[in-house]
Amino acid sequence: MALKLYNTLTRRKEAFEPIDPRNVRMYVCGPTVYDLAHIGNARPIIVFDVLYRLLRHLYGPDHVTYARNITDVDDKINARAIERFPEMEPVAAIRRLTEETTAQFHKDIAALGVLPPTYEPRATEHIEDMKRLCELLVAKGHAYVAAEHVLFDAGSMPDYGRLANRSLEEMEAGARVDVAPYKKGPMDFVLWKPSTSGQPAWPSPCGIKTPGRPGWHIECSAMADRCLWEEPRLKGLLSQAGLKHPHVFDIHGGGIDLVFPHHENEIAQSRCAHDTPVMANVWMHNGFLQVEGEKMSKSLGNFVTIRDLLESKAFGSQRWHGLTLRLAMLMTHYRQPIDWTVERLLQARSNIHDWNLLCVGTPAGGEPPASFLAHLADDLNTPAAIGELHQMARAASRAKSGPDWQTAVLELRRSLALLGLLHDGNAIDLLAQDIDRALEPKVEALIAARNEARKRKDFKEADRIRDELAAMGIQLKDSRNKDTGEIETTWEVKR
Repeated sequence: MALKLYNTLTRRKEAFEPIDPRNVRMYVCGPTVYDLAHIGNARPIIVFDVLYRLLRHLYGPDHVTYARNITDVDDKINARAIERFPEMEPVAAIRRLTEETTAQFHKDIAALGVLPPTYEPRATEHIEDMKRLCELLVAKGHAYVAAEHVLFDAGSMPDYGRLANRSLEEMEAGARVDVAPYKKGPMDFVLWKPSTSGQPAWPSPCGIKTPGRPGWHIECSAMADRCLWEEPRLKGLLSQAGLKHPHVFDIHGGGIDLVFPHHENEIAQSRCAHDTPVMANVWMHNGFLQVEGEKMSKSLGNFVTIRDLLESKAFGSQRWHGLTLRLAMLMTHYRQPIDWTVERLLQARSNIHDWNLLCVGTPAGGEPPASFLAHLADDLNTPAAIGELHQMARAASRAKSGPDWQTAVLELRRSLALLGLLHDGNAIDLLAQDIDRALEPKVEALIAARNEARKRKDFKEADRIRDELAAMGIQLKDSRNKDTGEIETTWEVKR
């Protein structure tokens, strides 16, 4: 099945042709770990997790390498560490902040059903790679040393600005950047900068005597190179493939806000260092997220973290299961803006529970229908794919039993798994976490029907309803009312 992806670099949807189908490689910009991840941060994590799953399905799990970085050296991190841990030495405070925030990030995205990437490089573990890249760029005349900084010379690259679709002259004319006196041109950007007391620091490259730290953009260029080419096993396989441009990889992803300057500058560094026509063949960017029709911001009081949603601290103090959040995110195409609303979450919660309940007790296996895969292969058209899920669920509900039911349920189960929406247990834990309220009307109606069946002595029907409730994960308890003598039934979700 042909996969088509929208390429920001060319501004069109294109057939995806991996450089080496045995070694498909993707890099996505990860979090800067100075605070809890908000729901906007979750969007690229979920979007590219779906793409990762699809690539593994198409090319095989052993033939896809996915790198998603952790930025753990940054001026925002420095400021937040001093604010949170004023009693600690600055460098120790920075380490504590980044370790705690990274641990929470991992916990939060695991709840969203996100697979671990093949590699998750931390910036501080690749400082030497960044320094070597700085020195290579200076040696090739694309960077220079000034005032103890290493700066990229944007004017040395004829097509700088291609990703953002702006020429260097246009960017310089509208530049709102700090034009330091030591810069050759206003669009030149920092590869390495000196550190002051209390800031993280390493021995500097390029003969600079003052210890310093990397700029943001050089981090991703160095880590992508390390994980998608220099990693020993992969490097050996790619060398055998006889690649014309070994340092070029297949897909680079991130939020639309990263197109400029971050991704533009990554491209400049990597291309000029390795003399390649591109850094990645396909550039993919997800759209913005707003909350209840407004831009998310702390000043508006609508700043929502993943943890808030998982712990009943946002949106009506309701607890939302991670798979509910994931489905709500996928209900809008990844390139379109998304409006995060309670209504969206309620709809997602109802669907995720109904679909998983249909799959209770069914075996693993089966293939998603071709129509479902075709939607995903069309630039990750998840809204259309979700429409197919509804059709599979309706087919399973109509069939109720027999071969048609089994086929529909197995297709539904496999399709949910491919989207990361299948609960990894028997759906009981999923029910126990936040389904009680959503299920209540359906459960109460079934219990009433069972009681009516028992009154008319239709015990076969009463037993059938009891079994249906048990399959949903509902445990019944019958007791006789001492005053009226009537049988009363209570229920709970089996834990």
